[in-house]
Amino acid sequence: MTLEILTPEKKIFSGDVYGVQLPGITGLFEILDKHAPMVSALKAGKLKILKEKNTAVIYTIQSGFAEVLNNKTTVLVEGAEEV
Repeated sequence: MTLEILTPEKKIFSGDVYGVQLPGITGLFEILDKHAPMVSALKAGKLKILKEKNTAVIYTIQSGFAEVLNNKTTVLVEGAEEV
């Protein structure tokens, strides 16, 4: 699965990943390979990139949106910092 994390200023991350955990406005959710198409609003919180099954990188993000389409997840947020 391909993941892109974008802010208004710059691209934070772009690459192939195992999955991603996101802070949705109604709770935490995870997107894995071949997930169904969807769009979701995000609240401020922790975003976890699962580069492999047991390897993760964590970012603190501000609010935004996530879109899943054709095995590509695009995360648009106001800001993000690696933890």
